[in-house]
Amino acid sequence: MSSFSDLPDFTNPSSDRSYHVRMGRPPDASLLPEVERAAAEIFRQLPQLAFLADDEPAVSETKHLACIKAGTCWVAADREDQPVGFLSAESQGRDLHILEVSVKPVAQGRGVGRALIAAACHFASEHTYQRITLTTFLNVPWNRPFYEKLGFRLVERSEPECRLQSLVHEEEASGLPVGSRCAMQLVL
Repeated sequence: MSSFSDLPDFTNPSSDRSYHVRMGRPPDASLLPEVERAAAEIFRQLPQLAFLADDEPAVSETKHLACIKAGTCWVAADREDQPVGFLSAESQGRDLHILEVSVKPVAQGRGVGRALIAAACHFASEHTYQRITLTTFLNVPWNRPFYEKLGFRLVERSEPECRLQSLVHEEEASGLPVGSRCAMQLVL
């Protein structure tokens, strides 16, 4: 099992990497939905989920701004400090719940998503959260397996985890294919 401490450090903007991770800033809020739209283009590869590329972003500009103000939004930025990825999360009691992680196609496969998760994990451990939670697609190659490599585990539908299972049911009720979503957690 991987641990967030094993993840690469992309947070140093002076490194020779093309991207760095920083806290989200209020002006970023209007740019992040476009990052999510660009990232969603990959779903065109899956006929049953291709409609997601044309959907509205899951996280609104207003919600991003709330996450930024709460200190729970991280942005992967390029050399010009423009967002190429983000992770927006919110506090849910003792959990830090990831609302969305998106990375533009130009930056996918370069460790940017891993770096964003590492930043959120570091924050969560520093702020005494007990776990990080999220919902994602069960059988999409770049979803559940990605999180499993980072140490997240599946929360089985039979587990008495009301908040997460309610989220999965809400997502399916809003039009996502029934049985396609799952809840995951990383215990800190």
